[in-house]
Amino acid sequence: MATLQADGKIDQFRALFWQIVRFGLTGGAATVIYAAVYWPIATYAQVRWPLEHRSVWPLIANVLGYLVSMMAGYVIHSRWSFRGVGERGNVARTGGRYLVVMLVSFTMNTFFVWFLTGPMHGATWWPLVTNVFVTPMLTFVLYRFWVFA
Repeated sequence: MATLQADGKIDQFRALFWQIVRFGLTGGAATVIYAAVYWPIATYAQVRWPLEHRSVWPLIANVLGYLVSMMAGYVIHSRWSFRGVGERGNVARTGGRYLVVMLVSFTMNTFFVWFLTGPMHGATWWPLVTNVFVTPMLTFVLYRFWVFA
């Protein structure tokens, strides 16, 4: 009997491990999409179209990058990363919750962009570090236990 319980736990951990791997790959793809939109705009738009405050272009780039990566991320996460978890019948509920999590992560990353490129006078790539290593940890937990549960 103890072996069956242990085997059940091992299966749960194995499933969670592969879900984290899928999340990481999908998140990595969404991050590449975000960075491909964010970095050129944040870096070169100020040179081409100068604004009084140099942190404005990184903020605009952040919004555009998020919109593009958010749409791609929802499709891939809902169909691949979190397959087999929870119900998919209510798209309005899942999509609404996904939007809430994206707004939370967007707010976090916007703060990082503003703080690191504004008051800290950092390079335009600095926020990519927090966007890649801090935000994904929170979003995985929210996706797993709330959005796609």
